[in-house]
Amino acid sequence: MQARILSHGDSRSFPAGDAFLDTHAPDGDVLVVIGAGAGAALAAIDLSTHAAVAVELEGACLGTIIGAPLGEEGGTVVGFARHRTGTGAPTRTVEIVTHPHTSGEALARVTAVFEAAGFVVVTCADRDGRILDRLMRPYFNRALEALDLGLAPAETLDRTLRLGLGYPRGPLEILSEEGLAAHFEVSSRLHAALGERAYLPARRARVAAERAAGQDKELRQ
Repeated sequence: MQARILSHGDSRSFPAGDAFLDTHAPDGDVLVVIGAGAGAALAAIDLSTHAAVAVELEGACLGTIIGAPLGEEGGTVVGFARHRTGTGAPTRTVEIVTHPHTSGEALARVTAVFEAAGFVVVTCADRDGRILDRLMRPYFNRALEALDLGLAPAETLDRTLRLGLGYPRGPLEILSEEGLAAHFEVSSRLHAALGERAYLPARRARVAAERAAGQDKELRQ
């Protein structure tokens, strides 16, 4: 199974130089639309000419991109996002998002394309945060809140979670490497969409985002 890749702006899932971009096949039977403008570009695509279409979602829901629920004519369309915790490199996990009219054949074709490229593929319904961000962001916020409350130093919190739960890295180490400001952005969006306190970004993430915004403003002056 081969994919024809159309790029519309910078892609969070497949940044410039990513190996997946080299798999582009002009005559591929699966169309993969990537980039910040992927959703807008979908409106100009004749869906009937493609066996399957995968559109990059970034932080959006598939329903936001396709509008009203599609009937059979939208059965070839799925959304996808390659997970990134923050500003670091994308992971090898691709979340494929379906809607009620997604055909099994289209889903199988898109899955085969990503698996052939070495990705771990999971399928989920069209919900804010999908699987990974919906589960991980509250976990990160709780760890940050524990640090703010002085429960234990960061190293102790991370070591406890690594040894006690068998995680390869602790949450504070991950956020330190991936960027607190990036976490703030994602968690804030989920808090606004879901209204659940678990997604309210912890103080340290808010401060990091405010500092990053201030530095960006200084650079542009």
